[in-house]
Amino acid sequence: MTISTKIEEAGFKPASRIASVGVSKILQIGARAAAMKRDGLPVIVLGAGEPDFDTPENVKEAAKAAIDAGETKYTALDGTPALKKAIVEKFRRENGIDYDINEVTVATGAKQILFNAFMATLDPGDEVIIPTPYWTSYSDIVEICGGVSVLIPCDAKANFRLQAEQLEKAITSKTRWILLNSPSNPSGAAYTAEDYRPLLDVLIGHPQVWLMVDDMYEHIVYDDFAFATPVAIEPRLKNRTLTINGVSKAYAMTGWRIGYAGGPKALIKAMAVIQSQATSCPCSVSQAASVEALNGPQKFLKERQESFRRRRDLVVERLNEIDGLDCRTPEGAFYTFSSCAGVLGKLTPKGKKIEADHDFTDYLLEEAHVAVVPGSAFGLSPYFRISYATSEAELMEALNRIKHACSALQN
Repeated sequence: MTISTKIEEAGFKPASRIASVGVSKILQIGARAAAMKRDGLPVIVLGAGEPDFDTPENVKEAAKAAIDAGETKYTALDGTPALKKAIVEKFRRENGIDYDINEVTVATGAKQILFNAFMATLDPGDEVIIPTPYWTSYSDIVEICGGVSVLIPCDAKANFRLQAEQLEKAITSKTRWILLNSPSNPSGAAYTAEDYRPLLDVLIGHPQVWLMVDDMYEHIVYDDFAFATPVAIEPRLKNRTLTINGVSKAYAMTGWRIGYAGGPKALIKAMAVIQSQATSCPCSVSQAASVEALNGPQKFLKERQESFRRRRDLVVERLNEIDGLDCRTPEGAFYTFSSCAGVLGKLTPKGKKIEADHDFTDYLLEEAHVAVVPGSAFGLSPYFRISYATSEAELMEALNRIKHACSALQN
């Protein structure tokens, strides 16, 4: 008997911490769509969570200059002094929050910030309150880190926003964190300062509960929406809030993998311990590029914002013209999160019943060759998410296909 045979007979036993965690539904749909494209099918993918713009030229030039200057070695564990200084200035300039250098951390994307924070703070059974719909990674990261995700449904009637009474009811003696995301992936919904106020008042009354806010889509908002972040609204929460951001969405730098956060010094120090035993420092060249992104010209942000707004309006208008679909107008990000309740129970031309949102999105992919993501992947049904971070021509074609596919459904 060979060694390989013995290994196969022994089998593989995954750790219990990942027993309930699977590969992202978004990635699964993307892989399926890619396979269909390879087979020659004209699939339009509206699932990607990244801007279709290129990284700004000045940012790319800063990266090239860093390479030419030999800045290709290990850096400080959780961010170069230059990048941390740029982040401190960004928080002060744009958000009205004062952080010291030792209250800032930099990691390989915002996802690692989440991992570091939860790994550093959660004991088995600790609870994290997460409003749904939510970014799919949130609950999986909590579970991997030993915590328990407490999912609170927030549907379109509530504008996809958590209400104070829901928060109050959800808090228990085991609650460690509440995680908020504004503007939201997947709904595009955002909290004004007035929306946040009742939630922050609840937290003031529960000093054991910490607040984590994901502001990644801060610069992608529409219709004169005034972005707000909790610490700027309620400074009394600063000593138990982690404010997360990054360069991925606003600066079209998803592949550069830089996320950052500001928070209490003790938390930042604990997160550095986790990072030291995981990835160590983020990429040196990406950090140099991020300094330029934060410190350099910002005018292009408004221009790209306007482009996204036009696409948002196109998608919302066209979706609401389709019988059985209902789409709320989002305040930010580059997603729509539409109800498909009106098509449930209908039959496809092949006689298959649409019983859930994932049946509807499967139908769109197989018959209309349009890849979108079911709301169930984000913890709220029956909805589906469209990413409109693609050309208007491609959006128009996709929407025409969706309309035709919906009109082909039978009662």
